[in-house]
Amino acid sequence: MSKITAAITAVGKYVPEYVLTNKMLETMVDTNDEWITTRTGIKERRILKEKGKGTSFMAIKAAEDLISKTNLNSKEIDLVIVATATPDMQAASTSAFVASEIGATEAFSFDQISACSSFLYGMSTAASYIESGRYKKILLIGADMNSSMIDYTDRTTCIIFGDGAGAVLFEPNREGLGLQDEYLRTDGNGREFLKVDAGGSILPASEETIKNKQHFVHQDGRTVFKFAVSNMAGVSEKVLERNKLSKEDITWLAPHQANKRIIEATARRMNLDMDKVMINIHKYGNTTSATLPLLLNDYETQLRKGDTIIFAAFGGGFSWGAIYFKWAYNSN
Repeated sequence: MSKITAAITAVGKYVPEYVLTNKMLETMVDTNDEWITTRTGIKERRILKEKGKGTSFMAIKAAEDLISKTNLNSKEIDLVIVATATPDMQAASTSAFVASEIGATEAFSFDQISACSSFLYGMSTAASYIESGRYKKILLIGADMNSSMIDYTDRTTCIIFGDGAGAVLFEPNREGLGLQDEYLRTDGNGREFLKVDAGGSILPASEETIKNKQHFVHQDGRTVFKFAVSNMAGVSEKVLERNKLSKEDITWLAPHQANKRIIEATARRMNLDMDKVMINIHKYGNTTSATLPLLLNDYETQLRKGDTIIFAAFGGGFSWGAIYFKWAYNSN
């Protein structure tokens, strides 16, 4: 019997209708389109404006998009993982609600939370369940409503983040396609540089934390940039080295969309031409857990069976990693 590997067999996406452009941000904070574009590569981002709707709404929409494109029977889904940094609420599982709403009544579910690395780590988790042979269909969704933790008077963060969701279906493969190798790491010493201070168990919500704007994300941009470039490139190089892959063997680099300069620096460190790098940050900004599945959705028609993809991400924690992946299907 051939070895079971875990392949992605379908993708889906959802981004909110509301578009927040750089020109619009010029009226909100002391910034301008040229400054934002030059330093981040972002031209616009999507924002979920509907009152009473959050991360689960977008996750459900992305899952429904995948299901409708594949005619997947929701009751055949074994597991639903929602990778997110912005769950709907504390204690109650976002994934449980998502699974119920899409009709995955035979599945179990859980949230995977590790900032911008959440989806990458979710890929490892989903693949492990598939490779065990116990599960056949796993829905992994990356979704974040970053606007819920952004101070739109803080020009260092409000220009970067957007909202969105992407979904992928993992299934068993016996052709050697899917996840090949991974190198995942964390360093808790970095948690002071990218965080939301309040709302957790250390500093619960209070009148004081709200007054002090401690429920918004804070980022030390210079430190995060330095660590992101070094670590995303480092783990990607490690994966290439131990799998004896050269730059010619790589079809695509699928990097977390945090900042175009980080993406370009990572590609340079890997000696890759930019035409091999997936980029959509100009359209969506940094959607945290949704960046990697949104890339797959936007590039799906360009992907071919057997393509070699290196996924790389870096997030708060610090958390980071790279995954070596072989694509399993042609979309047209």
